[in-house]
Amino acid sequence: MKNAANYKRMTALLLTGVLAAGMSACTLPESAGAPAAQAQEGSGAKEEASQQNAEPAGTAIDKEAFDALIASGIVADEAEIEANSWASAVKKAGVLRVGGTRTSYLFSQLDETDNGLRGFDAGLYELLTRYIFGDETKYELTQVDSSTRESVLQSDQVDAVFATYSITDSRKEVISFAGPYYSSRQAVLVKAGNTEVTGIDSLAGKTVATQSGSTGPDILAEYAPEAVVQEFENDLEARTALEQGRVDAYVTDYTLLLNAIAKNADTYEIAGDVFGPDDSYGIGLPLGSDGVDFVNGFLKKIEEDGTWEKLWKISLGDRTGIETAPEAPAVGE
Repeated sequence: MKNAANYKRMTALLLTGVLAAGMSACTLPESAGAPAAQAQEGSGAKEEASQQNAEPAGTAIDKEAFDALIASGIVADEAEIEANSWASAVKKAGVLRVGGTRTSYLFSQLDETDNGLRGFDAGLYELLTRYIFGDETKYELTQVDSSTRESVLQSDQVDAVFATYSITDSRKEVISFAGPYYSSRQAVLVKAGNTEVTGIDSLAGKTVATQSGSTGPDILAEYAPEAVVQEFENDLEARTALEQGRVDAYVTDYTLLLNAIAKNADTYEIAGDVFGPDDSYGIGLPLGSDGVDFVNGFLKKIEEDGTWEKLWKISLGDRTGIETAPEAPAVGE
């Protein structure tokens, strides 16, 4: 999935699949301050109880397959944990404190029917939890957004952040990254039926939304310098502005936009091809932490034993009509 043709094919397959399924439009909050489900054993929930919208219409994840895959995950040797200060501290604390989201439909979505968190990122942090404890339920989730991911690590609120977290040089000055574990690019989201915006080259003079704290502002400055950029705190606010006509387009990571289209096939569409450099996702860790080595070792093992590909298929491939899994990124590069 390294070129525009493959990404465009992915979008076409996705739209075909979701339209055939007759999905209805629905949105969910995506910010750190969004309502959260009640904390309970096994779900890793940390915030106070609050009312939240039900899972949106869309291609639901195969919960049985997902849960079975996580339960079959590998477990680290005690010697490996003892040799690593980050892993030892987590093991001693009895819980892995994760920064993540509950509302990323394909990556980490709360299912209120059983209070499970499922998706590609959720699968990774649950597999890592199992790797450390031999029990995938021993984690706590603190909800983050693109503007709070560094701060929760710097203030020791979490041990690791799993949140489609792009690895950048500026971020590496304040935190460390394990990975990468996934790669994406940028894309332009518009309201369905929009014929004025045809891709990144048509954004001059247009009002374009992106997320503050994300790579979006820098990407737009480079690829659409004549666009009028409006920054929003989170994905929901940006998409709401697009739906209300306050902005003409929304530029962000292509994978995040797949979440939106998977839930709202009649509301949005991708304009043109993907663009920009490969956007590699990493797992955020405290600056200088030897947890990078430990987590990288874990990632290499689940890539080698086929778990990474199986997780991708359950969380993304089967739900977007994409049959062939991308090649897993080279960890540590």
